[in-house]
Amino acid sequence: MASAGAAALNREIAEFFHAADILILEGYGLTETSAASCVNLPDTYVFGTVGAPLPGTQVRIAPEQGYPEGEGEILIKGRGVMRGYYNRPEDTAATLDAEGWFRTGDIGRMENGHIKITDRKKDLIKTSGGKYVAPQELEGRLKAACTLLSQVIVHGDKRNFCSVLVTVAPDTAESWAKQNGLSWNGYDAFIQESAVREAVATAVEGLNKTLPSYSTLKKWAILPRDLSVEEGDLTPSLKVKRKVVEAKYKDVLDGFYAGES
Repeated sequence: MASAGAAALNREIAEFFHAADILILEGYGLTETSAASCVNLPDTYVFGTVGAPLPGTQVRIAPEQGYPEGEGEILIKGRGVMRGYYNRPEDTAATLDAEGWFRTGDIGRMENGHIKITDRKKDLIKTSGGKYVAPQELEGRLKAACTLLSQVIVHGDKRNFCSVLVTVAPDTAESWAKQNGLSWNGYDAFIQESAVREAVATAVEGLNKTLPSYSTLKKWAILPRDLSVEEGDLTPSLKVKRKVVEAKYKDVLDGFYAGES
């Protein structure tokens, strides 16, 4: 028997080890909650969940706009929850309400007394190694490094390394092609040009040199078209719908990690 925490345990992996007579019990907690708040027990475990709240810990789900009924931000209350951040009253007020409920920033739901985490409210990637990566920062820096890029989507939540999907704006691409002595034969042909791929690779490599190893972008791909509001990839305010894009290009992303352990 073993325990797991820090990052989500893939259910298939848990079931594989269980079939080999090794039970891995997943738990959940944060620094602000004095570590463990929920845990699966040997006689009451449910694969795919982080278990039930420990004695003295209360958990409730706060409804969150955009998520199904019964799913929302996980709130925790109990003697293990911190009183506040040292000399940071504004941060304390933003995470602790007047009744002492701590806003975890994680989205989940209750299933027969067990907590299932489904998403992260805070736009952070947590790799399978337990490292946090801020995707928006990397996306902005990569765009700045390669003005050819229109959209950048850094991926890696629950993965063992980060990767990135990029797109090129057709208008920018045509202008860039002329400036670099390339014939414009449409987007599909453009993204296959060695000069284009070299420009993206150079930008990615340059960014990686400034990053810690756990947040480097080890693989990348140029998508076959730019993202748009009409196709459901962007919000009306032109923000990327990260989960929509990741689902649409799941095969590309899964291909990055094929054979990786």
